[in-house]
Amino acid sequence: MTKGGKRHAGLDQRATRNARASDGPDVGVARRAAIERVERSNQITAKPPTGSTTSTPQSETDHPHPPNAFHHSPEKNSQQHIEEPTESVGPTRQDAVLGRRTILTGAAAAAAAAAVSKPGEAAAKIGLWTTIVETYRDRPVAFVEDLLLKNYPGFKIEKWQKRFLKAVARGERRISVRAGHGVGKSAACAWALIWFMFTRFPQKSVLTAPTESQLFDALFSEVKRWINELPDFMRQQVEVTSNRVFLKAAPESSFMSARTSSAERPEALAGVHSDHVLLVCDEASAIPEPVFEAASGSMSSFQATTILISNPTRNTGLFFKTHHELMASWFRLHVSCVGSRLVSPDFIQQTLETYGEKSKAYHVRVLGEFALAEDDVLIPAELVDAAMGRDAVLDTREPLVYGVDVARFGDDRTVLLKRQGNVVVEYKSFHGFDLMQTCGWVMNEARNDTPAEIMVDSIGLGAGVADRLREQGLNIRDVNVSEVSALSPTASKLRDELWMSVKDWLAKRQCRLPKSEELKMDLVGPTYSFLSNGKLKVEAKADMKRRGLKSPDIADALCLTFAGAAAMIGGRAAFWVKGKPLQRNIKGIV
Repeated sequence: MTKGGKRHAGLDQRATRNARASDGPDVGVARRAAIERVERSNQITAKPPTGSTTSTPQSETDHPHPPNAFHHSPEKNSQQHIEEPTESVGPTRQDAVLGRRTILTGAAAAAAAAAVSKPGEAAAKIGLWTTIVETYRDRPVAFVEDLLLKNYPGFKIEKWQKRFLKAVARGERRISVRAGHGVGKSAACAWALIWFMFTRFPQKSVLTAPTESQLFDALFSEVKRWINELPDFMRQQVEVTSNRVFLKAAPESSFMSARTSSAERPEALAGVHSDHVLLVCDEASAIPEPVFEAASGSMSSFQATTILISNPTRNTGLFFKTHHELMASWFRLHVSCVGSRLVSPDFIQQTLETYGEKSKAYHVRVLGEFALAEDDVLIPAELVDAAMGRDAVLDTREPLVYGVDVARFGDDRTVLLKRQGNVVVEYKSFHGFDLMQTCGWVMNEARNDTPAEIMVDSIGLGAGVADRLREQGLNIRDVNVSEVSALSPTASKLRDELWMSVKDWLAKRQCRLPKSEELKMDLVGPTYSFLSNGKLKVEAKADMKRRGLKSPDIADALCLTFAGAAAMIGGRAAFWVKGKPLQRNIKGIV
């Protein structure tokens, strides 16, 4: 047993007995009957009669499962479930208690007969498979305890692992788990994959992670380890290769496939179609958005489940959204290292002392929470959350300014954002407006608000909008964010300077933002880097899209509202009053 396995086994030798007793008398009898049959089968398999030969079934009809009637139906999976249901005793389990079995016929019976030397053993094997599926098809916790942990009498499954396995069993289609380090994530996913394979047919399971080391050294390695713990007669039904586990009798209809995910290979989870589908994404926080978009088609069947499980390392992307704006449509679990039997208290204390209680390392690796700020993200999520929850008073004496970010192509948005002093009053966005529609929209808003100044991103199509609005008599300022920074010696371009201005504005903790998840995603999305000259560069829109993020159009419109003092080359521009010359205060210039 590996070091990790010893840690995971625990010390409570009464755990398995107590868990079985909690199932109720009828289920306990069924499980004991199944366990006894497994043990008898192991004895037969371990010591085959002299001269016997073992043949592998060659067709899908030879698979070791009973007919499809023994598997979930779409109608059953669509029923409403409570969060932690008790595992009920169905009619098939009562049959198992009474010793009644359905014997397979046809090719499956013939294949089973060829696998043993005595006809009685063939019938016993067929009946055993029926009993296993009847007993465990809705009860993955019992499957793990009885068939995978038989050699570890002191093992105790964690409470969160039981909730996780039950969620898969009752047909939750979307499951997301954020957790600290070493709490048993890989083991729980491996158990779910193995249980799914042996109680569903046909089925296809795909497990993925962002890198080969994360996939093959962690999750897939854990799958192979627990397959080796199966009873002999079950283990002999599957073939394990370097990146695949399949049922020997039906290799194309029942398998697990390990595939890495990357922005360059978004097809990792695409094209998976079967009556039963299970997609498991380890370290999901780092998986690019295009991978999840490509996987959407694989979730089209009634009995398809997606599992996202990860340390919460990023404050953007689908995994983050499942615990925030998409939380209503996902079954979510949070697992902290604090209080976990599987995590050494020394690890928790050392992380706390080394990095501090408010550090990213402690929040992500120990508490299993999203970090207050990511290492390479310009604007920390904590600053945005604070601004959205702050009750800053609107000072009507401050000038009202507009920021207009004009969409150029594709799914980008045209955004009009209004800021008055320390308060973002509102923003509005539209798709598909042509230039004249955009001008008319801004004109209508300005007629109602009479803004002091309107900053327009004048690169590309925005220049035409700025010219037309100026012709209509509005106080327009063209902002070319690709120009060199005018005021900040640490910013590479004007765009970088404006983003830094927004960060500084939020850091003063006196401002207010409207509560909006899309605005938050825009603000916390861009990362930053340093050029060879030491100047800061904010991540470009094109690079964000390659990471699967949307263009931060709303945040860009907010940045434009800070261009009134920085858009002019050569220094800080004075506030322009219509009809009066602009005073630059440059010595020697008349």
